[in-house]
Parts: sequence; structure tokens; C-alpha cells
Amino acid sequence: MILNAAVDDKKIVSNPFSAKSIQRPRHIATKVQPWPVDRLTAFRAKLPDRYRVAVDLGAGCGLRQGEIFAVSPDDLDATRPILRVVRQVKLVRGALIFAPPKGGKTREVPLPTSVARRLGDHAKQYAPVEVTLPWGTLTGDPTTVTLYLTTADGLPLSRSKFNPGIWKPAIRATDIPDDRRNGMHVLRHTYASVLLDAGESIKALSTYLGHADPGFTLRTYTHLLPTSEDRTRRAIDAAFGEDQAAEDGPEAADGLATA
Repeated sequence: MILNAAVDDKKIVSNPFSAKSIQRPRHIATKVQPWPVDRLTAFRAKLPDRYRVAVDLGAGCGLRQGEIFAVSPDDLDATRPILRVVRQVKLVRGALIFAPPKGGKTREVPLPTSVARRLGDHAKQYAPVEVTLPWGTLTGDPTTVTLYLTTADGLPLSRSKFNPGIWKPAIRATDIPDDRRNGMHVLRHTYASVLLDAGESIKALSTYLGHADPGFTLRTYTHLLPTSEDRTRRAIDAAFGEDQAAEDGPEAADGLATA
């Protein structure tokens, strides 16, 4: 882009990178690496009590960091196990605001019983706090939301303080490599991994994650999809029963083989 601008400004005759003899390096996408359940459990235990439910919302509902910080008891549906993702806490030029989720897309995600229970336990120990922030922009209308997650002083969480002050110390305490692969976004990758392993469709996962294009979801997580061989084995095991041979005994198995 800089060289193209130099051409437009008549500083150079042509962009040398436009020459056919120059080949651009191929972009090699880094495969996401979700956490296994034992690592997730160990990490959660290293977080301070008041922030542990953030792990449940990320790995249990697939929320982004700003969305986790903005979850309210009002977002739970009283008639069905659903969590409405309608806002995020966003950092803009050093100040916090409420804003719609990424891409302006609100969504509904299934609320597992385990996550609902942990939210309830969290609220009993740390009562949700009313927080007022501008909506949409730094000069937007003041909007008050009751939040599950706040600081001990009742302030909204900010990634600029949460990541170095809360997340990274727990990462190091769990002996997890302190790099970009193990930022808070890994919780979403873990959520996706669990759902795909359970046979959830890419389209449904894309909806739950708030992706605009299911193709993006597929490209991001295709390496986590069970292979056709895995699906075949599971399908037959489910049809026959995993312990059928054990229940029937070796004599019955021999009889089936002879037949």
C-alpha cells in the first residue's frame, strides 16, 4: 500500500512488488488449539473466586471476552434455558462503553444446566452490580446494566486490566505457555471443540458463536471435526451398544461369530 501511494504521488514509476517475477509469500493460517477439559479445570481453579464464572461463560456458552464482561441476570430467559447475548463491554481510547456484540449481531445461545447453576452460585457469593456506561460511543446515552462480573470495587471489567492482572497470573500458575494461543479467546475454541466432538453442526455452531459466515467457522475449526472413520465407529457402537459383547459374554460372541 505504501508503494502504491508512492506511485500515485509520482515518487516512483511503478510498484516493484507488482512485477510478475516476485511471488508473494503464502499465508499459513495457524490452527486453533482448544484446551482439554483437565487443563480448563486446573486453570479455573487458579483464578480468584469472583472471576471463575468467566471461564464457564466462555467455554460453556462460547462468549467473547467483552460479552462475558457484559452478561446480566436480565439476559437469562425465564421460560427456557437460553442466554441472550445482547451487549459487550468495549474499551475505546482507554474508556469503557457498552456496545452491541461484534458485527452488531445479537444472538441466543443454549444455557447448559451446569453454567446456569454456576451463575446462580456466583450471584449468591458476589451479588450482581448495577453499572452505568455510555452506549455505543464515548458520548452515547448512559445505560445502566446489572452485571454478574465486576471488580471488588463494583467497577466493570476491562481487558487492559483483566488480562495482565487476572488472566495471565492464572496462566502462569497453571504452567500453561503464556502466549497468544492461550489468551481468553481459547475458551471459545474449547467450546467449539466440545460441540463438534459431540456432533453439533457447523451451521449451529456458527450461530452460537455469532459468526456472520458459517464458512468462516468451518475454515477455523475444520481440523477439529471428527473424521468419517470416527463417526462410523461411533454410529455402529451406538447401534450395537458399547458393552454388548461384554454383557452377552464370550460364549455368545463366539456363537455370533460361528453363525
